[in-house]
Amino acid sequence: MEKILLVEDEKEISDLIAFYLRNENFSVITCADGHEAQVQIEQNSFSLAILDVMLPDITGFDLCKIIRKKHHYPIIMLTAKSEEIDKITGLTIGADDYITKPFRPLEVIARVKAQIRRSTQYNGSDQNKLIVRELELDINKRRCFLQEEELSLTPIEFSILKLLMERKGQVVSSEEMFQEVWGEKYYTSSNNTIMVHVRNLREKMHDTHKKSSYIKTVWGIGYKI
Repeated sequence: MEKILLVEDEKEISDLIAFYLRNENFSVITCADGHEAQVQIEQNSFSLAILDVMLPDITGFDLCKIIRKKHHYPIIMLTAKSEEIDKITGLTIGADDYITKPFRPLEVIARVKAQIRRSTQYNGSDQNKLIVRELELDINKRRCFLQEEELSLTPIEFSILKLLMERKGQVVSSEEMFQEVWGEKYYTSSNNTIMVHVRNLREKMHDTHKKSSYIKTVWGIGYKI
């Protein structure tokens, strides 16, 4: 059974989300503050975390950073704000998705399932590894190595890199990337989401935009390796 960490200080919202998740056969551990959540993070193995941005002791952003120091499972941020800067902040520090309040419970369930499916899916072909020069992606073990150094990638970053490596030498449009990786309809604003994740990926690869050895930006179209 997949175990979900839900950190939300508003009891009505927490109870509602937990109810729908349990109806879908997820195991749910709820926390009302960051301190309690940190204890659960140390004691349990989770498949996904849902973090409210505004908590009574620390922010959901801080908690996201703490999780990302040791864990790679997907993180979904809950925010009452709709400002683009809050969404970008969450994605920059390692979150995989965000949901703005008020929301429909079924939307939360759909996003949870999509993130878990994305983080656990395997390549359907016989090719277990993708290699581009000194960059190696182990599909089954979901591990990435660059010059024999292992990179700590989020599920979204892994999926982006996998898509680009599978299409080596080809340009993957931003629209196609968003539909393939996020599994959702592409809108103009979706490009900001892609840019943040690609930037994070480049930083981990020490593959800066000005000195890019692997991920190339094709202006106005998308990206390629």
